[in-house]
Order: sequence, then C-alpha cells, then structure tokens
Amino acid sequence: MAITDAHHHVWDLSVRDQSWISGPELAPLRRDFHLTDLEPQARAAGIDRTVVIQTVTVPEETPELLALAAVSDLVAGVVGWTDLTAPGIADELARLRTLPGGERLRGIRHQVQEEPDPHWLTRPDVLRGLRAVADAGLTYDLVIHPGQLAAATAAALRLPDLIFVLDHLGKPPIAAGTLQPWAQAVRQLAAMPNAVCKLSGMVTEADWHEWTTDDLRPYADTVLDSFGPQRLMFGSDWPVCTLAADYAHVVESTRTLLAGLTTGEKTEILSSTAARVYRL
Repeated sequence: MAITDAHHHVWDLSVRDQSWISGPELAPLRRDFHLTDLEPQARAAGIDRTVVIQTVTVPEETPELLALAAVSDLVAGVVGWTDLTAPGIADELARLRTLPGGERLRGIRHQVQEEPDPHWLTRPDVLRGLRAVADAGLTYDLVIHPGQLAAATAAALRLPDLIFVLDHLGKPPIAAGTLQPWAQAVRQLAAMPNAVCKLSGMVTEADWHEWTTDDLRPYADTVLDSFGPQRLMFGSDWPVCTLAADYAHVVESTRTLLAGLTTGEKTEILSSTAARVYRL
C-alpha cells in the first residue's frame, strides 16, 4: 500500500536560521535537512508523495517551498505561512499561487503554539484572515498545545467551510502517560465536521529515549475513535521525529498502531484522507 506522508519539513541553515532549534536537547536538528536526504528514506518506507510544512514565520519561506515542490516528483503539496492578520492577506494568497509551484499551495499554518494568548485563534483579525484562507479554497493547519484546543474548536465552529487540520494530535502529554484534559478537549474539536487530525508527532511527545508503540496507543486510539479513519492522516514529522526515532521506525510504529483496522480504514489514514483534504 502506497503511503502519503502529510507532514514533513526541510531547511537549510545557510539560507535561514531556525531560531526554534535551541538548547542541547535540540542540537541534533541544528544542521541542514534537504529533500534529497528524505527521498531515499521515504521511498524505502513505501511513501509515494508528501506534503511539506512551514517551519518559520517569515514570508520568504513559502515561495521557497513552492519552488521546491515545482521540481519534485515527491512533494505533492505545500502548507506555507503568511500573516493572517495582514489587511492584504487575500491578495497575498493569490500572489503565492502565481509563483513557481503555486498550484501546489494547499494550506496555511502559523506557530500558534508560540502565541501567549490562548484565545489567539478567535481574535477578530485572525478570524478575518482565516476567512480569507477559506475563501481561497485552502486548509489551515493547527500547531497548538492542549490548552489551545478550546480556541481551535471555537474557530472551527465560526468557520464551518474552512478545514482545520490538527497537527500532532494537539501535542498530548504522552511522556507523562496522562490522557486528560487533552482527550476531552480533542474530542470536542473532533465533534466539528470540518476538523481533521494528523497521526503525527507522537514520538517526540513521548520519552525520546524509552518510548514504545504501546505508549502511543492510547493517544492514537483516542483520535481514531474521535475523528474516524476518514478524518485521520499519517505524517512523519521528519526531521523533528529523528530526535526520538528514524523515519523507518516512525512508519513501522504507525503500521503497528493501525494493524487491527480493515484494509479500507488503513488506506484512508495512510493515503486517502490526505489526498482528499489537501486535494493531492
């Protein structure tokens, strides 16, 4: 079964610093990660297409990712960044689509997890920007922590025609081994029909050095039960995942988590949901 990797990154530190990579724990990420590094690993794991995701909140990155997608037979979609609060966001989204690879722009993402306001997603200027994203026919990826799930649910309720894609299950406390209050909050988001979830980022929310697939299972089962296979998609979160596991291990762990599902349900999570949501 061919797999779509709906969440990975690339960066070149000679082009732009990744300021979020700081401290000794993240030191292994402080180097370049190119698409040429990912391709052989992805092909070996049965990946036939990917979606590359923004990492920094600067306007220059999105055109670079689009240009990369334009010449790649692996990258099928781009989730970029633009300032949601800018008065000219609609024009900027239209401009991005005129650039090389612009036809592969599939969504927008902002580092909401770094915003100190837990209600940032429901600010009037942000909601206006999200409306522009919806009007452009794009999706919106949510990179948030559990305390921001309520605001995400409120935004999804106000914008029913915008598909919200929850990255990394909303970052549950896997290392702590606790489910609540994350599980209740994520179920409330899942009650919104325009919300989708990525089965991604779990290994770096677990204990990086001692995690097992069984540690991930309660969290994977929660989103599977809440969203269902048709609103769940796989993402590797490469290269961030390499802090806890190599690419092949992430894919294999995901396959193990899905082993009890039907072939059709596995296909939804490993390929069809991403194709449908991101129009790949």
